[in-house]
Amino acid sequence: MARIALDPTPYHSTHDFLDFFDVAAANGYEWIQLTPHPDWIPFFGHPRVDDAYVTRVRERSASTGVKITSLLPVQRLSWPEEPLRQAAVRNFTRIIEIAAQLEVPVINTEFSGRPERAEESEAGFYRSMEQLIPVLERHGVTLNIDPHPDDFVEDGLAAWQIIRGLNSTAVGFVYVASHTFHMGDRAESLIPQLGDRLGAVYAADTFDHNRSHGLRYITNPPGNAVRVHQHLAIGDGDVDWDQLFAVLGESGFLAREDAILCSNVFGEDERADEVSRSQLARITDLVAKHS
Repeated sequence: MARIALDPTPYHSTHDFLDFFDVAAANGYEWIQLTPHPDWIPFFGHPRVDDAYVTRVRERSASTGVKITSLLPVQRLSWPEEPLRQAAVRNFTRIIEIAAQLEVPVINTEFSGRPERAEESEAGFYRSMEQLIPVLERHGVTLNIDPHPDDFVEDGLAAWQIIRGLNSTAVGFVYVASHTFHMGDRAESLIPQLGDRLGAVYAADTFDHNRSHGLRYITNPPGNAVRVHQHLAIGDGDVDWDQLFAVLGESGFLAREDAILCSNVFGEDERADEVSRSQLARITDLVAKHS
């Protein structure tokens, strides 16, 4: 059965990093995904922890009974500027070591390139992976990647083709439901192709920005190179959840013990506990319905 995890980002302003385990437990979660945080692994920065702090993380996990499904760092792995890409590889090498210390076999991340420099970003991605795949394999860690809006690849099928081109089972795919409409709204055709290379699915809703002949959202001046999406509670947007979970069930994802379903609602911090509990109940119901 897939593991249901909490993304603790809504609690960053109200709780210390180590207290996220208590928050997850209080809201009924048995699993947590550790996301970027200034006391842990900041966005685009080198990890801020030593071995003693990693030990404290393991101890807090053990004392609360909340296990870690995965780490979620964001580094400039596909950046077209070489110094920053090289720094990202150094940072990520340390992140893989931390995952191994925690006995957490999964890291989820983003491509982190630039759409206006797509060719250079793709080349940078392959250079980074050439260096990191041996490190992943040495430590027994799998890296799953999300084609994030405003990245050098946003379409889900194109992203899978790039990952497949690595020719390594150490790298898989993250399907983020709130990115559905940027990925091409192709769950029914994409997920069967991913097979067991689909490592994680993030459960948050979003509106379809393509509706109303492209005027669902209006930015000024017209033609701005922006990417609009939300991370709403399930049912508050346009994602077809029954369709998504039906495909996940048919593909075998929901039955896999290594599969991750992560609740990552943002923008509802004032109701974080209520939304976290509701998300857990809704995900659990969808799994039961479509398994």
